[in-house]
Amino acid sequence: MGNSNKNSGELFSDETMQYVKDSFYHVDVDLNGRSRLFFDNAGGSFRLKKAVERYAEISASPDCLDRMHDTAVHLQGIQNKGQKDFRMLLNVEGGTVYTALTASKVMFDMVRVITENVAGTNIVTTILEHPSSFDAMELNASRTNRELRVAKSNPVTGGVDVDEIISLVDENTALLSVIYASNISGAKLDIESIVAAARAIKPDLYIIVDAVQHAPHEIIDLKNIPIDGINIAPYKFFGCRGMGLAWLSERAAELPHDKLSGKKSHIWDLGSSDPAQYGMFTEVIDYVCSLATREDQEHKEATRRNQFTAGMQMIALHERALLSRMLNGAEGVTGLREMENLDVYLDHDDLTKRDLILAINFKKIDPASAVKEYDKQGVTVFERVNTSLYSKRMLESFDLEGAIRVSPLHCHSIEDVDKFLAITQKMANA
Repeated sequence: MGNSNKNSGELFSDETMQYVKDSFYHVDVDLNGRSRLFFDNAGGSFRLKKAVERYAEISASPDCLDRMHDTAVHLQGIQNKGQKDFRMLLNVEGGTVYTALTASKVMFDMVRVITENVAGTNIVTTILEHPSSFDAMELNASRTNRELRVAKSNPVTGGVDVDEIISLVDENTALLSVIYASNISGAKLDIESIVAAARAIKPDLYIIVDAVQHAPHEIIDLKNIPIDGINIAPYKFFGCRGMGLAWLSERAAELPHDKLSGKKSHIWDLGSSDPAQYGMFTEVIDYVCSLATREDQEHKEATRRNQFTAGMQMIALHERALLSRMLNGAEGVTGLREMENLDVYLDHDDLTKRDLILAINFKKIDPASAVKEYDKQGVTVFERVNTSLYSKRMLESFDLEGAIRVSPLHCHSIEDVDKFLAITQKMANA
């Protein structure tokens, strides 16, 4: 990959673009068959057809995993494969895979267990955290009588600087919780540098990462990033609702936690797991791998991890090309940066440090009204306003009252972007 396309990305071939669109439900139409552009994937992504179908197929079985007959053994194999695929995604070995109904639930559980059992006078997080992690930290700081230290955002990059976070960590820090990428600006935090610098201060510091927003957009590789917990949400990663996935390091998993007394000390699941959710998740991984194997014969013989990373790299580059087009336009197409009566917030030039999320605002239309007008034009986006519990803290850190969040996915094409830009320009000029 040359430097020329590292920042501007690289689009899928026409054949792959069609394959991608055909693989998902409702990319170009809604449930009622109405033509639309769904640019709200940060709230829940397009659903992979095979994932939905696989979930329905497996969930139809009444069999319990904890039996010895063939169907039970088959279901246990599906769960084991799903757990193996999750570890492969993260590039980790060992530890514990834990599921709950939502990624928010597993985050609250991880924060509570660590804060209840690890010594220290303070815990550290950032102002850009999703409420599921920020509120978990705030609540458990109060419960355990600890100081909550909050790193400020950078209004230029839209993220949080490494030095800002590390300045809050000391030998008395019990837990550091950081988000992988902002769900408002799309800015990626430098997790590797944050972890290395934090551990240089306190080698045995517990660190957890919220990767819910970032996971669908780029490779995650924890092989050389020693953390203690991470969560994702399959419904934002081409899968179905009803599952939050977490991985915990061996030492974090062994901390005292709610469990059945007869289970091993590192097990976090309470009750029966749902093999259908794991089967759904494996279909998501299969799909990402297929992006690489269908275009490159060499990848067909590669390891599953190499296939997956190649597929995720294709997704990242395609999305970066879409982001570049949205911002800069092309011949005959006006990009967002050049439109009058429109602001692009938190617009950092280095696109390699951003996921495919934009925060924009019309100078003559408030965000809520703009979202309604977009809907009339067949475009689904989302208003982020400071009256919302999901947005207030993050927006105010950037001194913003509101913004329109635009979050396409790799399922979109250049033609989709150009259609969005034409509608946006028309609204800006109205």
